[in-house]
Amino acid sequence: MTHMWIFFACGSALFAGLTSILAKCGIRETDSDVATAIRTAVVLVFACLMTFITGSYSSVLSIDSKSLLFLILSGVATGASWLCYFKALQLGDINKVVPIDKSSTVLSVLLAFIVLHEPVSALKAAGLAAIAAGTFLMIEKKDVAREDSSSGHGWFFYAALSAVFAAVTSLLGKAGIAGVESNLGTAVRTAVVLVMAWLIVFLKGKQGLVKGIKRRELLFIILSGIATGASWLCYFRALQDGPASVVVPIDKLSILVTTAFSCLVFGERLKPRSAIGLALITAGTLMMAL
Repeated sequence: MTHMWIFFACGSALFAGLTSILAKCGIRETDSDVATAIRTAVVLVFACLMTFITGSYSSVLSIDSKSLLFLILSGVATGASWLCYFKALQLGDINKVVPIDKSSTVLSVLLAFIVLHEPVSALKAAGLAAIAAGTFLMIEKKDVAREDSSSGHGWFFYAALSAVFAAVTSLLGKAGIAGVESNLGTAVRTAVVLVMAWLIVFLKGKQGLVKGIKRRELLFIILSGIATGASWLCYFRALQDGPASVVVPIDKLSILVTTAFSCLVFGERLKPRSAIGLALITAGTLMMAL
């Protein structure tokens, strides 16, 4: 039972990988901001249900002000990361967007070392270098230049922002769940994301687009929300017991699930350069986990 957090971290990676595929299926014609808001509502229902099943809802009033503040800030960072990530998915290929988003691992580990004083061994440092090199190999400069020139802020811009906000989320989430039951902490953070997501929708005047969503895409958006909820519950349960510098890299192995399904479902090709990059990211992640 001592290392159960590794099991939860692996579960987080599996569900996170499925999330990207399901979300991509749900935003082919649906606006990404609207889809994010709907997904968040599904995640909140899922998270609240878990608090009732575990009985953790009864301790909501006992959350101290410091933990609550970090949970709220983590929710804001998560909301920003989601909005950027699904905008990037709508504009670009999954095999290009996901590696950049997963590069948040590098920043997450550095922040954990600087702020949380988590140790970084020589093996972890080597793993970090492998992840950085692998991410670089999976990014094709010509595609970035073409996308950004054709659409102003292209998929690369939003994917990079998503990575930054995701790294900040990990740090704030670790601080926010200290002394807070993981399911309850997830529900609180999700409520913040929900408010933020719908606020963006109304500020941009997109609320009228909800009625026009096709049933098939709505189904995929809902399934994506369920997968996200499962991933979150596993992720923050792992963070509660395990070091962020190890949990975060394991969670990022979702790139393997995403890449496999993107090739099968969307027919996206993985070039030799990208395949080498993926292998480096995987090897680096396993080195850091050890």
